[in-house]
Amino acid sequence: MTTTTTIGASDPWPSLEGANAGETRQTLFYWGQILGKTRLALSPMVNHWWQAPFYVSARGLTTSSIPCGDFGFDMEIDLISHRLVMRASHGAIESMDLGDGPLSELFRQYRARLNKLGVELAIDPVAVEIPERVRFDEDARICRYDRDWANRFFRALVQVDQVFKAFRGEFVGKASPVHFFWGGFDLAASRFSGRRAPPHPGGIPHVGDWVMREAYSHEVSSAGFWPGDARFPEPAFYAYAYPEPDGFAKAAVRPAAARYDRALGEFLLPYAAVRSAPSPAADLRAFLDSTYAAAADLARWDRAALERASPQRER
Repeated sequence: MTTTTTIGASDPWPSLEGANAGETRQTLFYWGQILGKTRLALSPMVNHWWQAPFYVSARGLTTSSIPCGDFGFDMEIDLISHRLVMRASHGAIESMDLGDGPLSELFRQYRARLNKLGVELAIDPVAVEIPERVRFDEDARICRYDRDWANRFFRALVQVDQVFKAFRGEFVGKASPVHFFWGGFDLAASRFSGRRAPPHPGGIPHVGDWVMREAYSHEVSSAGFWPGDARFPEPAFYAYAYPEPDGFAKAAVRPAAARYDRALGEFLLPYAAVRSAPSPAADLRAFLDSTYAAAADLARWDRAALERASPQRER
């Protein structure tokens, strides 16, 4: 039986706390990796791996259209009806519940539904960007899914996506879409100076160093939203620069709740501090603007050529 969650407009920046937050976040992480590896296997290469991420949709997270021979298909993690929905351009639709179950069995059911759509491919079944080696096709751990937390996470993504898109619109240089990277499980937006960057050192678990060098081939200021993981469970916004310019860690950024984490090499702003602010969107925008300004000014970006005032702000 499918359960549809009714979104509460009275709480647009919902709490992401809860006893089942960690387990549900982990389950969505695995789902994201499985779908993401499918998209990656079938999509033509784009710089910085921009062919691979998801996008926030009106119901959850979508792959957008994926090419597959003489047809295309998309997949959506629907966080309102709590289903994985697969739609093909030849008209077929497949779906399955986002419920509890063994990881290997969920993966088997997923592959069976892909086959019904006519999608046959080989993907690497090993999870990336985590220290533990997890094979989706062999790991029998029970994945737990809490519909309420998943929907609250989606509602937070909707708000963050809107602020990030307004921020992106004021940059006329090379910039990423606002997209959700399933490897790190974060919504991100990146701005580029146009200059090449030194080779990234790599060292990311189960990810080839060459992958990271492509991702960070050019000088970048990046910000994002991350729901946390087992090591760092607090949901937070982050901002960093690669390569990090001298003085970046000591830069004055806003709002007051933001701080620089030396272990991560990033500025962090707790999600809880944003949602409790009088204007969450304004506090988040202050964080995006001030961390970007610190990176761009210290690295001497040509800001006059790369930025513009938003038409909406000028009205």
